[in-house]
Amino acid sequence: MTKSARTYLPAAGRDLFLPLYDPIVKLLGGGAARESLLAQARIRPTDRVFDLGCGTGTMDIVIKKQFPGVEIIGIDPDPRALARARKKAAREALAIQFDQGFGEQLPYPTASFDRALSSFMFHHLPAEEKLNTLREVHRVLKLGGEFHMSDFEGPEDHEQGFFGRLLHSNHHLKDNSAANVIALMKEAGFGDAAKVGRQSKLFGGVAYYRAAK
Repeated sequence: MTKSARTYLPAAGRDLFLPLYDPIVKLLGGGAARESLLAQARIRPTDRVFDLGCGTGTMDIVIKKQFPGVEIIGIDPDPRALARARKKAAREALAIQFDQGFGEQLPYPTASFDRALSSFMFHHLPAEEKLNTLREVHRVLKLGGEFHMSDFEGPEDHEQGFFGRLLHSNHHLKDNSAANVIALMKEAGFGDAAKVGRQSKLFGGVAYYRAAK
């Protein structure tokens, strides 16, 4: 299947809503969730960092501002989100590479990154693509490299409020329990995989994962 024939869920759910994506994420607490993920990842000034499902590139811009010497590559299947990411980076005069592609077939050499990050992307993947994507993340990490991921909790993990129940009616979250995510990480080759934190947000619970190669 060619890249153009692949289907994907746009960053904002629908292309029409893309201009509203960044302000809505900020309003709902996405900035604080992103800061928690970056603090957990402990990025070093000379790391090579890979962002899986980079969307409009906000996290990559934050990293590059904090660590100018870090090389960052973001990948996402949504060309419109990537176009917005490139414009945002250009406005800030930041050198960040944004590639179009899918997680289960990463166009990067084996053992080429120190850190891999992913923020609120994993639940978008069809169930049959999750394991292959994690295998690819494991492949491109160097020995001793780490994968840090945040995503919505599954409906089994924590009692949800009204907005959480609306969100969890989405079939994308039905297999997003911590037990399932960790099992997939270990099956993909990560010997050390764990849920290392959680936060409660207006839109529901957020889980934080760490997996080391």
